[in-house]
Amino acid sequence: MGVDFGVPHFDAGLEELGLLAQTAGYRVAERVTCKRRAPDPALFVGSGKAEEIKMLAQAAGAAEVLFDQSLSPAQQRNLERHLGLPVNDRTLLILEIFAQRARSHEGKLQVELARLQYLSTRLVRRWSHLERQSGGIGMRGGPGETQIELDRRMISEAIKRTKDRLEKVKKQRATQRRQRERRDTYSISLVGYTNAGKSSLFNALVKARAYAADQLFATLDTTTRQLYLGEAHRSVSLSDTVGFIRDLPHGLVDAFAATLQEAADADLLLHVVDASNPAHPEQIASVMGVLKDIGADHVPQILVFNKLDAVEHANAPRALSDAMELEGQSVPRIHVSAHTAEGLPALRALLAERVLAQTEDPGHMTPGASPEIGNPVS
Repeated sequence: MGVDFGVPHFDAGLEELGLLAQTAGYRVAERVTCKRRAPDPALFVGSGKAEEIKMLAQAAGAAEVLFDQSLSPAQQRNLERHLGLPVNDRTLLILEIFAQRARSHEGKLQVELARLQYLSTRLVRRWSHLERQSGGIGMRGGPGETQIELDRRMISEAIKRTKDRLEKVKKQRATQRRQRERRDTYSISLVGYTNAGKSSLFNALVKARAYAADQLFATLDTTTRQLYLGEAHRSVSLSDTVGFIRDLPHGLVDAFAATLQEAADADLLLHVVDASNPAHPEQIASVMGVLKDIGADHVPQILVFNKLDAVEHANAPRALSDAMELEGQSVPRIHVSAHTAEGLPALRALLAERVLAQTEDPGHMTPGASPEIGNPVS
């Protein structure tokens, strides 16, 4: 279900929500859209449209209703009562996908924290994965304490425990980062909208075997490898990060701060764009918004327009390398295909130029460098 409030990025076909649903393991039975000036305070879509959704859901045998926009806890509860079905929004759907895909210890902690923070406002049958501790004298749950107070306290304590564990992991990552800085490693991070082909490009550049698939959020955990640039006669550190998406839940931006810190601390960002997607301008804007949120908008970028092999002939670029204006600045752009390797030699050459320029520029220092000794400090 999608509601058009007149915003420019409204997905009239609900294509992205459908892909998210399929990634989470759902089978889409029906798609419904409508136009409104503002959300209905009680049912988000109004009683008439809610009744239409109920009839369609019954006819299609649907087991759940997904909304493309975020719902308030009250709207979610009211819709579930009216429809007689579980109702979830885009935010929870993304969180569920992340929970399914996280592999590293840090990734799992980050996802759990985001889910707990989101579900703490709902408190309605949505956290059965948590187990209440049992005990005797001195345990919580006095005679005057209601069930919802127990629930709220339980989730609050789970959030605190997860934050403490995540803080330890952040310290470990910070130590690893300082060790790389002491080795004067030039770091490059791949960023971009989900399914732009970052992992495929990463594999093509470093001959790695990172998981890559034509689906949303195929990769969640940051992977770092060494990339040797022959023209520069040295290796650089290349990191593949989680993909961004429109309306990324703020809880995830906060929870993934440690992982996304790789991008904020990088010397260069390769902003990977799906050149074959007609909505790529909006996707670029979404990525730039998240980069601002994590403090990485100041890092120099190269726009890498990927999937050149999938671009229609009429829209093919005149040159593989050019420049594009991005938020008032001219940014280098290069067209490549991670699938066919077209443009990759030119990309490697451009990266080597950047590394050599930093090496030859005596005034350039990576973040944290000491002017006296010329080496990064902690």
